[in-house]
Amino acid sequence: MRVVLQRVKQASVTVQGQCVGKIDQGYLLLVGIMAQDTEAVVKKMAMKIHDLRIFEDEHGKMNLSIEQVGGKILSISQFTLFADCRKGRRPSFDRAARPEMAEGLIEQFNQALKESGLEVETGIFRAEMQVDLTNDGPVTLILDSEELF
Repeated sequence: MRVVLQRVKQASVTVQGQCVGKIDQGYLLLVGIMAQDTEAVVKKMAMKIHDLRIFEDEHGKMNLSIEQVGGKILSISQFTLFADCRKGRRPSFDRAARPEMAEGLIEQFNQALKESGLEVETGIFRAEMQVDLTNDGPVTLILDSEELF
């Protein structure tokens, strides 16, 4: 599993001209599921994201969690995070989970975030989405389950 996390002032996702998810302060998550990911992996990743302290405290140090600042999450599925561009001109997506598997794990990931007490907005799985955001910082982290767990 791979997640690109961006700390944002605001973010929204639009599908066919309709806004389907919108947050103010919080995280925009671009979420990729790998073929060998499991429910255990997505739950661990959700808890890692919940527990991160990357919002600034009164001293300007990254010391506060998303929950402590009342932030929200906009979670967007993105299989292209597993693109392999080493050969040729067209990326290979062999490491990405098949859509049938990925959709269920994305739902479990978002549910785990909700169960941790966070408010979660989402895009629409397999839809053509337009994402708008205002970076905060900017702070951008790449979380990879193969490196974290």
